[in-house]
Amino acid sequence: MKLRVASYNLHKGRGLTGPHAPERNLEVIAGMGADIVALQEVDFRFGARPEALPRKLIREMTGLVPVQMRTTGETSLGWHGQQVLMRPDLAETASIRRLPLPGIEPRGALAVRVAGLTLIGVHLGLARSSRRAQLARLIAKASRLSGDAVMLMGDFNEWRDDRGLEALNTLHIIAPGPSYPAPMPRLRLDRVAVSQGVEVLSTGVEDNRLARQASDHLPIWIEIRLPAAAPEAFAG
Repeated sequence: MKLRVASYNLHKGRGLTGPHAPERNLEVIAGMGADIVALQEVDFRFGARPEALPRKLIREMTGLVPVQMRTTGETSLGWHGQQVLMRPDLAETASIRRLPLPGIEPRGALAVRVAGLTLIGVHLGLARSSRRAQLARLIAKASRLSGDAVMLMGDFNEWRDDRGLEALNTLHIIAPGPSYPAPMPRLRLDRVAVSQGVEVLSTGVEDNRLARQASDHLPIWIEIRLPAAAPEAFAG
């Protein structure tokens, strides 16, 4: 099976500085033609953390649907600001697990099992010490999840290539290109790390005029081929 998988930090639909215009983000997502999209910052940060990305518009504008899960709050779209969108036919068989993470700030990851792939969507902490601890926890968790095809993808918040990612030494780390700040991208904060069970066909950054306006991050994407044999799904 071939899949196009993307990651996108929405910055709560505010572009670089505002105003709140999530329709721009949804148009960017639709333009990528991805089968699966790991999202970060889909909810507002304070109070009840209501959705910043209106769920009623997602399928209408992108053809994708959110993976069903227990969210942060009654009006939230995600958990710790994260959600995963995918094609409806994939969502029917997907299972999801929430993974609490250590660190100075409250953080968590989402592990989604679909089509023989364990995709772990991440939004790592601002402090490198926290990121190291979070990645170590995720690698330990990934080793206990079923299947050999594993992918970590999201906003790693790490601008260096030579430090902070030591826990991923058993995976192939890919930074498709500069993705931050979106209007003049210089830093490769958004990354993907894949296991040997994932064949990478191509990667890229979705860099166009609308994407530079819609968020402070540009989306990244990866096209992969998965092994024919799909292991059993884990319990969500």
